[in-house]
Amino acid sequence: MKLFTLSAIGIAMLMFVCVLFGMQQANSGIHKMRGYEDSGFDQAVSIQSEDGNVEATMLGENVTSQDLAQKKQQLEEMRAFNLLSSMGKGLADTISSLVGKGVSLIGDTMEEKDK
Repeated sequence: MKLFTLSAIGIAMLMFVCVLFGMQQANSGIHKMRGYEDSGFDQAVSIQSEDGNVEATMLGENVTSQDLAQKKQQLEEMRAFNLLSSMGKGLADTISSLVGKGVSLIGDTMEEKDK
């Protein structure tokens, strides 16, 4: 049993190392395929701070606090009423109450049989 456990752990560790090696090889292959080094492609999100001003770039587009405020407002408006969400909640409540009534009915019939 000890030999099996040790061999299983060894195989798992070997597989983990192989996955890491494969990821490194894929990364270097992508860089070779591109043919040149461009630091702009390496980061999806970059944050730069200069003199107290913070600038963020996400996928090549500048992100400002005004954009974030607009997106937050849109999300709040979307959460105000979501038809599918309200229908799902209603369905879940209905099913829960039906299951609860069914369980209590079965429990009541079981109690009557015991008496």
